[in-house]
Amino acid sequence: MTRPEAVILRAAALWTVYIWITRIVNILQDPSHTAQFKAVHSALAMVSVVFAVAIWVVASRGRRRAKTHAQ
Repeated sequence: MTRPEAVILRAAALWTVYIWITRIVNILQDPSHTAQFKAVHSALAMVSVVFAVAIWVVASRGRRRAKTHAQ
């Protein structure tokens, strides 16, 4: 994996985490949302953050492999 490819994947992962943290904080603080709405969106956030972590790991492993094969 090239460095620019890894940077794009990591940027996507960071952006996903930032968006969902911001969104969940806003949702949880808004009294007009029901508990079910908050629960569903919290679950969506958790799934998205888990995928973001997986994307980060894939990018890191890809870079490590690329560095190893380049030597």
